[in-house]
Amino acid sequence: MCMGFGCNAAGVTGCRIIDSPRERLIAILTNSLVPCNGRFPTILAVLTMFFAAGTGLFTSLSLALLLAATILLGIFMTFFSSWLLSKTVLKGVPSSFTLELPPYRRPQFFRVLVRSVMDRTLHVLWRALIAAAPAGLIIWILANVTVGDTSLLLHFAGFLEPVGRLMGLDGIILLAFILGLPANEIVVPIMIMAYTAQGTLTDSGSLATLHTLLVQNGWTCFTAVSMLLFTLMHWPCATTLLTIKKETHSLKWTFLAFLIPTVLGFVFCFLFNCMVQLFI
Repeated sequence: MCMGFGCNAAGVTGCRIIDSPRERLIAILTNSLVPCNGRFPTILAVLTMFFAAGTGLFTSLSLALLLAATILLGIFMTFFSSWLLSKTVLKGVPSSFTLELPPYRRPQFFRVLVRSVMDRTLHVLWRALIAAAPAGLIIWILANVTVGDTSLLLHFAGFLEPVGRLMGLDGIILLAFILGLPANEIVVPIMIMAYTAQGTLTDSGSLATLHTLLVQNGWTCFTAVSMLLFTLMHWPCATTLLTIKKETHSLKWTFLAFLIPTVLGFVFCFLFNCMVQLFI
């Protein structure tokens, strides 16, 4: 789980150290519920724009507390989904944890470097490239091909609008998450591209400019909370899914790894939106 804070794909490969096949599978299926480096920028940006209070030190302190609460929610959902899996589809007797220390040897720097780069880094980057190249082409086509003076991107966003509203989001946000399957880092640039009707991915330049753009497109603090919830709980990125497929050798478990956080994200956003509609 700790490795998942850096990269969920690395967290999945790190589950190899778990001896019990059942518990290894549980760890793999729930690993993506902790935020990775691809999701931290989005979480920090939303917290800063809509919830960080005060000035100077107080802003940093409130942001740190809110970020800690968000991370703790992700950890809680990891434990909850692991417990639920252990009581349902992956029942079994818990195994004891034994950590055997290998004999101490002098580190072989060159060997460690080569194995780290060749066996881990390059493999993960290759999986990312396999997913990113076709996704980049799809995003470009959707943003630049128009039907009736409206891009395909906005047509699909309009189609998803009812589902997005049920979750306290909108069609553009939901489409950005779908197109952001190759990498969570591109979710916000896709939103900006759609809101500004541009044909290429771009950034806003500053958080103040981004905040103004989002508010102009109907964002409120409730939209920001739903955005945080769905950023924390939605399908793993394509690289993580490919890694899960490689580690489990099963499309069934890969689909379940996709389904668990997605269902949790939809349910939490829907329930939060219902509470908002009930009290305002």
